[in-house]
Amino acid sequence: MTHDLNRRTLLKAALGSAGLGALGSLPAFAQDARVRLYWWGSKERADRTLKAVSLYQERNPGVKIDGETLAWGDYWPRLATQAAGRNAPDLIQMDYRYVAEYARRGALLPLDEFVGKSLDIGDFDKASLDSCKVDGKLYGINIGNNSNALIYNKAAFQKAGVPEPIDVTWDKFFELAAAVTKAHNGEYFGTSDASAEEVAFENWLRQRGKALYTEDGKLGLDEKDASDWFAMWAKAREAKACPPADLQALDKNNIETNLLTQGRAACAFNHSNQYVGYQVLNKNPLGITMYPQGAGPNPGHYLKPSMMWSIYARSKVAEPAVKFANFTVKDVDGAKLLGVERGVPASPKVREAVSAELDAQGKLVVDFISHVTPKVGPIPPAPPKGAGEIQTMLRRISEQVGFGRLSTADGGKQYVSEAQAILSRA
Repeated sequence: MTHDLNRRTLLKAALGSAGLGALGSLPAFAQDARVRLYWWGSKERADRTLKAVSLYQERNPGVKIDGETLAWGDYWPRLATQAAGRNAPDLIQMDYRYVAEYARRGALLPLDEFVGKSLDIGDFDKASLDSCKVDGKLYGINIGNNSNALIYNKAAFQKAGVPEPIDVTWDKFFELAAAVTKAHNGEYFGTSDASAEEVAFENWLRQRGKALYTEDGKLGLDEKDASDWFAMWAKAREAKACPPADLQALDKNNIETNLLTQGRAACAFNHSNQYVGYQVLNKNPLGITMYPQGAGPNPGHYLKPSMMWSIYARSKVAEPAVKFANFTVKDVDGAKLLGVERGVPASPKVREAVSAELDAQGKLVVDFISHVTPKVGPIPPAPPKGAGEIQTMLRRISEQVGFGRLSTADGGKQYVSEAQAILSRA
């Protein structure tokens, strides 16, 4: 928490300085809009966002943008508190899993009236637009597309003489991971423990023909599904393919503390847009590939907006907030500053312009999306209200199973029981 607070303070100061620099000697009356911008993510994302804010303020001296960022785990509780207090930021970086929940609470502003005016997203494909809609209304602006991605330390596999885990089955993946651990004398693990990672759990469920949630917002899995998931990772733990629970607990669910970044494990289960942030923090070249397959005959991957911009329903500066959002997804200069760190741009024109100037890391992400696209299934329904609490609950139960306080069977039973209770009162 201290790290996040310090970081937030520094970022706010940095944005303030950027704003002052951009405003220069302008008289106070020239500032006619002040937009509060809120996002989660790594330092790399913060740096890119700051540059986009600085350029936008330079071009629009009447607009001041105050930014605030937190790690994923702290971001959502704070946003929930602010929304409940009717004091949420104007421009909110939104995730697909939460957009329906916030829209149906009345916390987000429908954006349809801005389309074709200050919001120029007419060249976005239907999937990119539909994924940002709730009950037929547009509540988000797709910042970039992504998919699940296994990010791994290439050198760890190469030094161990073990093939890289490219498009392998789950059984083969754990076999390779255990071999990496053994080659590094048990002090460096072949993969992090992803039993608490909902994105990995969902991908594995989809391979089995299941889902986290049904179309009508019910739980899409049963006790056996959850128990089998915990059992698979318990077996990996026993085989030393992944670390013990006390080491895995050092991961605080962000790039900085992930065991890949800490030099404790060779693989991290994440999204393709996060590759850039991981590579910035890792000295060794990283690879990117699909999650392991084979839990069933169905595709686990799907394309989704990595994140979207949403506007707080009570914002008094909605129009300026929409214009800045549009700057980041449709203005080539703004989009280039963000690169593909938030995903591959949805606009074909912008995607082409951004891709032409990408470094090798950025091109890897674009190539990965091209590789995955023919293999994906349909995007699942937007998670229902309460889904955020269930995601946190998965992490808690996974840790209890990892520390041996719950059997895998009891963990599955408790997960389903608590999830159903959360959904029924949400």
